[in-house]
Amino acid sequence: MVEFEPSQPFNELPNLPPPVDAIETTEVLKRCIKARVALAELKQAADLIPNSAVLVNAIPLLEARASSEIENIVTTTDKLFEFADIAEDKADAATKEALRYRTALYEGAKMVQRRMLTTDMAIQICSTVKGQELDLRAESGTTLKSRMTGEIIYTPPIGQKLLQAKLDNWAKFMSESTEFDPLVRMAIQHYQFEAIHPFSDGNGRTGRILNILFLVEHGLLDSPILYLSRYIIANKAAYYRLLLHVTAEQAWVPWILFILEGVEQTCNWTTEKIKSIRELMEHTAHFVQTKLPKIYSWELCELLFRQPYCRINNLVDAGIAKRQTASVYLKSLCDVGILQEIKSGRENLFVHPKYIELLTGDENVWVYYAGVDTENAQAE
Repeated sequence: MVEFEPSQPFNELPNLPPPVDAIETTEVLKRCIKARVALAELKQAADLIPNSAVLVNAIPLLEARASSEIENIVTTTDKLFEFADIAEDKADAATKEALRYRTALYEGAKMVQRRMLTTDMAIQICSTVKGQELDLRAESGTTLKSRMTGEIIYTPPIGQKLLQAKLDNWAKFMSESTEFDPLVRMAIQHYQFEAIHPFSDGNGRTGRILNILFLVEHGLLDSPILYLSRYIIANKAAYYRLLLHVTAEQAWVPWILFILEGVEQTCNWTTEKIKSIRELMEHTAHFVQTKLPKIYSWELCELLFRQPYCRINNLVDAGIAKRQTASVYLKSLCDVGILQEIKSGRENLFVHPKYIELLTGDENVWVYYAGVDTENAQAE
């Protein structure tokens, strides 16, 4: 076993792959099956949403907020939705950084649908997250410290040539080590990327994006809608402890089981969230059709879910109504209690509170609009 000294650069970080017989235990393979079933159910649930943009506009923002929170970059889901479709320079610094995470996730998903993950792609993703052109870390002195005690718990490898070689091995493992189940490969590559720690900043967020992109690349997800950072936040101490155990003891199996459990739990939670979103969409459409039949259209109702912080321009750009009529539509939706009008700088925003509450709440529940026949509250 390679000697590990936390205060010394871990230049002897072993290359991938680890021994197959030390990884794919019966327990790991059983957990892979359960995680794959959960992923398949998530894909099926996502397919039932009439417009995939509803999910692609929402779930990655939740992931962006949570992944940024892990790095102590704190913003709110409300702020992310408010600034998601306008110039980011109007947002505060933390919100800008979280929105860049979402952009990197979007752009990365497009890239992996055309080609495999590479070292250059990882550099591009981290550059997008940080909002500046980056290269591999050149400086020495980078250490990871315990947030509780301040003691050094890990010192990553140093030297650009060594980092490049380690990343090339990492990329080769992802593309060539087909003897491992893709979900096992995802867990292994995530550890390795975090251990290489190739950038001066943004490694954790880039690594979490790469997890989701790996699933998209292998067809286990059609779009980046896995909210995996939620699981990591809930189990942050175990996440860092198990990463360190791989480094110190090559304890791969507990780490892999942790990640597989996270995929399964997150898929199940997200599947239920998507089902609730679909039900709320149908109920909202029925409510608008009942209360405001003159302005009802499915396209209008769908927009309220694509843009839960809606602007008059959103209706105009979608071809739903011209500017003056769009204003009437949105104010009418406020009158019946679907939207709330708020002031943001020089413009008015029309917020969809019920949907925001559903997205941000841990429970996947919502309450019917008042005055609706709940026995027949499904849109035709």
